[in-house]
Amino acid sequence: MTPISLALLAIPAWAQTNVGQVQDVVVTTAVRGEARTVADSPAPVDVISGEQLIHTGRAELAEALARLLPSFNFGTNQAGVNSVVRPVSNRGLGPAYTLVLVNGKRRHNAALLTNGGGDTSGVNAIDLDTIPLSAIDHIEVLKDSAAAQYGSDAVAGVVNVILKTGNHGGEISAGYGKLKEGSGDLSNKKIEGDVGFTLGEDGFVHVGLAARKRGQDWYNFPSTNLVAYSPASNPKNATWNRDGAHNGDPGIEAYDVAFNAEKPYNADITLYAFGTAGTRNTVAGNNFRRPNGLATISQIFPDGYFAINNMSAYDYQLNVGARGKTAGWNWDLSTGYGRNRARQYSNLTINPSLGPSSPTSFDNLATYQFEQWTTNEDFTRAVDIGWKKPLQWSWGLEQRVERFSTFAGDPLGYINGGYIFKAGDQAGDPNVGKPAAVGAQAGVALSPSDATSIRRTVLAVYNDLGFYPTEDWFVDGAVRFEHYDDSAGNTASGKINSRYDFTPKVAIRGTVGSGFRAPSLTQIGYSQTDNRTNINPVTGEVGPSLSKLLRNNSALARQFGAKDLEPEKSVNFGLGIVLKPADNVNITLDGYQVAVKDRIVRTGYMFGPAFAPALIAAGLTGTEWIQYFANAVDTRTRGADLVSDITSDYGRFGLVRWGAALNYNKTTITRIAATPSQITSLGTNTGGSSVWFGYTAGGGIGDLTATPKTKLILSARWFFGDLEANLQTTRYDKYTWQTTANRAQDYHFGAKWLTDLDLSYAVTKKVKLVVGAANVFNTKPDKNGPGDANTGVSAYYYGPAPFAPSGAYYYGKVTYVF
Repeated sequence: MTPISLALLAIPAWAQTNVGQVQDVVVTTAVRGEARTVADSPAPVDVISGEQLIHTGRAELAEALARLLPSFNFGTNQAGVNSVVRPVSNRGLGPAYTLVLVNGKRRHNAALLTNGGGDTSGVNAIDLDTIPLSAIDHIEVLKDSAAAQYGSDAVAGVVNVILKTGNHGGEISAGYGKLKEGSGDLSNKKIEGDVGFTLGEDGFVHVGLAARKRGQDWYNFPSTNLVAYSPASNPKNATWNRDGAHNGDPGIEAYDVAFNAEKPYNADITLYAFGTAGTRNTVAGNNFRRPNGLATISQIFPDGYFAINNMSAYDYQLNVGARGKTAGWNWDLSTGYGRNRARQYSNLTINPSLGPSSPTSFDNLATYQFEQWTTNEDFTRAVDIGWKKPLQWSWGLEQRVERFSTFAGDPLGYINGGYIFKAGDQAGDPNVGKPAAVGAQAGVALSPSDATSIRRTVLAVYNDLGFYPTEDWFVDGAVRFEHYDDSAGNTASGKINSRYDFTPKVAIRGTVGSGFRAPSLTQIGYSQTDNRTNINPVTGEVGPSLSKLLRNNSALARQFGAKDLEPEKSVNFGLGIVLKPADNVNITLDGYQVAVKDRIVRTGYMFGPAFAPALIAAGLTGTEWIQYFANAVDTRTRGADLVSDITSDYGRFGLVRWGAALNYNKTTITRIAATPSQITSLGTNTGGSSVWFGYTAGGGIGDLTATPKTKLILSARWFFGDLEANLQTTRYDKYTWQTTANRAQDYHFGAKWLTDLDLSYAVTKKVKLVVGAANVFNTKPDKNGPGDANTGVSAYYYGPAPFAPSGAYYYGKVTYVF
């Protein structure tokens, strides 16, 4: 045995899985068929242990991955109703381009759409946080396009969550943490655990559970517009605390459970099942509705109010299957059904257009639901073709049925009651004769015309051949054909992946392939009307807007140039080197390029007198800001991942695992589709915006390119007897966020270093204590830009920050192992 191997044996049992050589982990994600370790993989794969995930402190799964992987960034969306959906980007591409698997099977999507945090594409991303960390054994992250192997969504890579399989023992832990500063409830409480049981004599059932409660907090800057009451001489203005917004982290109360089970049926067949289930209730803050504004009725709220967004959601997925071996073929037959449903409501808001009679709470404003049923049959076998190593032949079939539905809410939440302000309605009478704002404030209220139910079926077949032309040269080729019964039609993709080992210490690997991403059902079928604030694309200022997202196939959208959405097509290249200069040293460097054609984005908000006649003819007010989804741009993403680790044995001073990981990434827009003639022919649009796609804050060029070009993670994990210490520092590069065509209004953000530290100590063989700090030095993104005078909203100061702007978080946890 090597000295490092002997040192690993001296590590306490509870830490051995965490410190063990990652390169020796057998992975199943990169290539089908033959089992391979990380070190032997022909494609770049990162492996994250369950223990590493738990040591990230406050974070749940999505944020934990972003803290541990240099190519992942976590979208910190702090704006009201949108703050519940916080997308994760991979290699500069949004959540739509990374496929998520659990135990190798496709995970169902969530029901809510992305609209902020660096992604406004309107996809319904997978909610990773519904999987309890306590149930996870490890995660395999394939950093390579795999659309030809796994289908749509695998353009940037694959995240494969592997659940625990132990048939005995477990642990339970309780933790508490708190933000260093901010307003609201800064605390976070969590109880989690897992336990394994035998199933008969040779099977197992492993269960993981988690219950967590995060307080609602906010961290906005004071408003600089000091006139909340009219007139300006009103003495209440002098005592107002300038609290203009409660945007930040939504409060969350969530309960999640997962299980994983296997039982051999006979010597050749094994039955299995796994699943997750959970519920979540959230509360999110919003901008202050001022006493002198169009959204306040003084008879109800004489001093204004902070509207609240509430959401109640449940999520579950169940997979069952069997695998075995027949006539030389290893086979796996499975089926899985998942559903996510979210109801939005408000415990504090009004529809101002209803006047003093408006309700102050709404039990149902909108409901969203996504369902997915996937059935797979996979086959693989080794075929002796007379070479030194057999050919690995894999093929399979898939059927996927998915449905996206939205349901209208309470009519009082969306109707226009037509209330006109009268003398005496507000102090100082600033709005006499003006119509009150329409709709339940700060929320999205769906009407029957917005409601939808859209369904599609996808059929797929793939074929994958892996072979060795020589003993040291591996080549894998895969093709996949898919049929969509909607406008996506038929698609085909292919991939060639290869690795050549010059010596046991040096290898090269590379990939060339094509991929696709079908339009998500949310992009095809969703529409909404809401009365919130937006950044005016003409002035760059924040203000109220009655905005409407149009369904692509609606008559009104077609009148403004909308077309059926087509699948996005991609071409990817990758080239890398694998080095192992010593038994305790591993280095990989992988470059990549992903070109996406006909990328689906939100158009800019369009409004003004040129649009008013068509809007009025459609039964609207004529003042709406409208947008829809379109195949509007081509992009090219280039980058490289450098990952290295060294394990050092310092004898009686313990063992240290050193790590360094760097991602360089740059996305360039190579083509913008021409503005439809239906818009350019409208003519002069004084005071409005006719920009179909450009620089806007609600989606546009800025959101596609506003990411740091580099992210560096340096880490050291020290194992010293019963003590374990982990120190990690991450550097995010500078970046610029462009929200209007006026470059003078660009937001510039400097590079930042974030440091995390945690200490674990085994008090006994069964009890472990953990104390830690995420973002020890309370680093935040730069305060930048003109901001919003009315609210002091931090979202516009911080932009789409790649890390949480909430600052330092300190925590402690006790774990009992049994």
